[in-house]
Amino acid sequence: MNCERRVVYDFVNVINGESTLNQALIKDKHSDKLFILPASQTRDKDALTKEGVGKVLDELATNFEYIVCDSPAGIEHGALMALYFADEAIVVTNPEVSSVRDSDRILGILSSKSKRAELGQDPVKEHLILTRYNPVRVSKGEMLSVKDVEEILSIPLLGVIPESQSVLTASNQGVPVIHEEESDAGHAYRDAVGRLLGEEIPHRFIEQSRKGFFQRMFGA
Repeated sequence: MNCERRVVYDFVNVINGESTLNQALIKDKHSDKLFILPASQTRDKDALTKEGVGKVLDELATNFEYIVCDSPAGIEHGALMALYFADEAIVVTNPEVSSVRDSDRILGILSSKSKRAELGQDPVKEHLILTRYNPVRVSKGEMLSVKDVEEILSIPLLGVIPESQSVLTASNQGVPVIHEEESDAGHAYRDAVGRLLGEEIPHRFIEQSRKGFFQRMFGA
């Protein structure tokens, strides 16, 4: 999000009462309605407690319609805190066996260790985003297909993000790829957002694009 140089206070500072939430929030450069609450890069993640995190989320909920908790990879303490309070979960995975297995483990934790599971409420609503997808490599058997991943995880597909150099370029520039108008990955993320908000949008970037006659003739 390219805001690391503007971090003065973080999530742990707010939990510990060392700053107010308003002092810690960083306004996004591209959207007037988007704010970032940075995680601590120096403190032990055990500083995050259910009571502290819940209190901050409740305060955020008074001013924001959506609160997106970007979970760290794996199942360490920070990730467990993020999923505990979730109403919906977007599970992001790569089309590789190890990544899909890790995602399946997260789904198991969501169904048993979330606050909703603990209180016997409706389960967390789960969505799947498949990133770094390359239909050509799928056809060569070098990565799992969308169908393979769906069969393993059995949750609704929210979006397929194609493997793209523009993602690395955007990251290096500090600009989210969703702002890149010419990027397939940017279009795919916009599609996923639309589906999350209830729009009926057909999936793209799943099939290998077919070359036209002149492309086949001249290899262009």
